[in-house]
Amino acid sequence: MVTLQYISYTPFGGTTLFDNIHFSLNKGEKVALLGNNGVGKSTLLKIIANQLEPTSGERYIEGNLYYIPQIYGQFNDWTIAQALEVDKKITALSEILKGTTDEKYYNWLDNDWNIEERCNEALAYWGLQYLNLNTRLGELSGGEKTKVFLAGILIHSPQIILLDEPSNHLDGYSRELLYNFIQTTNSSLLVVSHDRKLLNLLPNICELTSSGLEVYGGNYDFYKEQKHIGLNALQKDIQHKQKELRKAKLKEKETLQRQQKLDTRGKEKMQKSGVARIMMNTLRNKAENSTSKLKGIHAERIDGISQKLHELQSVFPLQDRIKLGFDVSELHKGKILFSATEINFRYQDKPLWKESLSFQIVSGERIAIKGKNGSGKTTLINLLLVNLKPFTGQLQRADTTSLYIDQDYSLLKNNLTVFQQAQAYNSSALQEHEIKSRLSRFLFSKEKWDTNTELLSGGEKMRLLLCCLSIRTVAPDIIILDEPTNNLDIQNLDILSSALKHYNGTLLVISHDETFLQTIHVNRIISL
Repeated sequence: MVTLQYISYTPFGGTTLFDNIHFSLNKGEKVALLGNNGVGKSTLLKIIANQLEPTSGERYIEGNLYYIPQIYGQFNDWTIAQALEVDKKITALSEILKGTTDEKYYNWLDNDWNIEERCNEALAYWGLQYLNLNTRLGELSGGEKTKVFLAGILIHSPQIILLDEPSNHLDGYSRELLYNFIQTTNSSLLVVSHDRKLLNLLPNICELTSSGLEVYGGNYDFYKEQKHIGLNALQKDIQHKQKELRKAKLKEKETLQRQQKLDTRGKEKMQKSGVARIMMNTLRNKAENSTSKLKGIHAERIDGISQKLHELQSVFPLQDRIKLGFDVSELHKGKILFSATEINFRYQDKPLWKESLSFQIVSGERIAIKGKNGSGKTTLINLLLVNLKPFTGQLQRADTTSLYIDQDYSLLKNNLTVFQQAQAYNSSALQEHEIKSRLSRFLFSKEKWDTNTELLSGGEKMRLLLCCLSIRTVAPDIIILDEPTNNLDIQNLDILSSALKHYNGTLLVISHDETFLQTIHVNRIISL
């Protein structure tokens, strides 16, 4: 069981991420934690896992807890045994079997005589039977690292499990294993994920925002429905306030015009009746004061309505305010772009694919490239991009323009600021204010324009690249994406999906996210 009371966190020298968070995870409860990038989801998991101290508040943990982080680079020098927290037991077992009688090894082992067997079974369950417990994590792929940490659940049988983006880097088969585990486990689960299929397996959703933590009693589809209802109500409130503001401005205009007419008529009457100048000045001052008072009353009312309207609009989701627009690819649909005949590639003198590949790709297609981790998906992309040459077979390519977007968005230059990067794609000579207007449209405020791109989050890099594409005069004929949904929150995932739906060129995508592939209307699969 997990209980958080009045939890707040402010990084040293930084801005408060969250304040006065209250949360409880009961025995056997399964909860998804949602929130935009940077809101503090991973930080909250680290606080629960006792890997980070909150700035204030109390946490209470009852039960054995197991935490799987989102990023594993810091563990590259660790062995698999160390990552699984069994290194002491494995060492002890080895020494005891050698005949060592040192008492410390018996204390380390703690009568867990089948620890090595359990480790091998857990690794085999995740398809890692070929790995040795002494293998270092730095030698493994992202998917293999994830599966190593997932294997730790079977070894330790924790009562509380914290998972931070667990489906990242996993192939389709491994994702199904993960989904099955989530459905069948009796452990308490708290999961951070953008994987919509996974989120629908969790019966409770919590959303972390800058204003706190809100609980939704249902899965992701229920959460979306509730958010949709809320957004419809919000849209009606905005429309009502916009109407109220127009009426208030019209009322102000009519009142002031009526007052001016009355003042003019009064002045004309006084002039005709021969009222003394000093009296006319006094009456004129009173009229001006009266008009000024009316203006003040109306201005106060208009400012109040405008402020309320701004507050309502600021709550409206960013992805619903962003405007995306790709220029049209000039390549006619149906043109043969790639024609592969019995192609294959070799690693360490072994063919990569058991059966050589033969296929055609024509313009306008939306293709998903699928296969297990290590099946050669990225290699195939590099063959299409002429970064590699096939060892056997023939691969013919048409004269086209292509854009390859990898997981790190390496098309962006780390030494450029956000504005400089956008300007680098300005082939149509847009004015500076137009570039800044595009950046604002893609949710980059002026405070971000001078930020180096290397300091941006994954979601921000994705949005900047989309902004750059909208600035460039002609869209590429082909867009190739390699695991584009990894490390994106749902907000930025929706923005990317919307952009790709409006792109009319050829799309090649490496992804295991079935919901994403359906959303962008993939109509063909190349399986490896």
